[in-house]
Amino acid sequence: MPESVAIPITESSQTGEARRVAIALATRLGFQETQRGKIGIVVTEVASNLIQHGQGGVLLLRLIEHNSAIGIEVLSLDKGRGMVDVNECLEDGFSTAGTLGNGLGAIRRLSGLLEIYSIPNQGTALVAHLWSDSALHPPEEILEIGAICLPKGGEDVSGDAWACQVDQSRSLLLVADGLGHGPAAASAASNAVRIFQEHHRSPGAIIEAAHAGLRSTRGAVLAIAEIDFEQQSVRFAGIGNIAASIFSFTEHHHLLSHNGTVGHEIRKIQEFSYPWYENGLLIMHSDGLDSKWQLDRYPGLSQKHPSLIAGVLYRDFNRERDDVTVLVAKGMGR
Repeated sequence: MPESVAIPITESSQTGEARRVAIALATRLGFQETQRGKIGIVVTEVASNLIQHGQGGVLLLRLIEHNSAIGIEVLSLDKGRGMVDVNECLEDGFSTAGTLGNGLGAIRRLSGLLEIYSIPNQGTALVAHLWSDSALHPPEEILEIGAICLPKGGEDVSGDAWACQVDQSRSLLLVADGLGHGPAAASAASNAVRIFQEHHRSPGAIIEAAHAGLRSTRGAVLAIAEIDFEQQSVRFAGIGNIAASIFSFTEHHHLLSHNGTVGHEIRKIQEFSYPWYENGLLIMHSDGLDSKWQLDRYPGLSQKHPSLIAGVLYRDFNRERDDVTVLVAKGMGR
């Protein structure tokens, strides 16, 4: 999957840069002029809010797809004063900064999806989806996915990668972390993704294929989860330090991996089975995210869009000195 594009927003001059980057991305993806204009407005409003209300933050852009349709996800993260009442802030005319108060309302009208998670004095996360076809309203999937994949500061490419294969009965999700940083690590991770996409087998069998296929690379750690919606179960296999957890309203399971490096040394490939829940939540991440996060410290976050969950965890637990990937999958029921 393509990496996210992160644009720091700490001063007003960066608002224009964010708009230019977003429109350039939309142009490359084949968006028509009207849709490019909408993306420009949304990104400008989101970036302006980061300055006015968030004391600065980061804006992330990511390609999203639904069947043959292409879209752009806009995700903003800040640690500002937050919102006491999100619904009130969405109303036109409401402002706490002396502006006209139309920004969030405009974002909502122009976007196919808008969700906000905010805690007073802790910050705000906002996600918006804009599609190349303005008439498109993608139906709810059985599995909703959000992801952040970013390189270490100073690197042009990420040594991390993620991928998914989703259908109505069975879904596979991968997170891979090539050893080290930069192009060689990215090559190892992208090879793992290629092998993952070529094989529609069990997690253990895919890892075995990757172990053979990555021998010419510097190697990678990776984990694969297979969600079986009919059996309400998860099969999981991992090599190395990719962290993974399953959450429900009442249960929490840490998923087990074995030590090793795919492509170089593996002592044991083993699949573990766990229960899946109709509205379950699967979180997988590389070691660029500190593992000390606790989801229950964020009231209501688990009920939000997976991109908001990934974004909040990235915002608060990104280790900054490493590539980072956070992949969140949320069951949407039947």
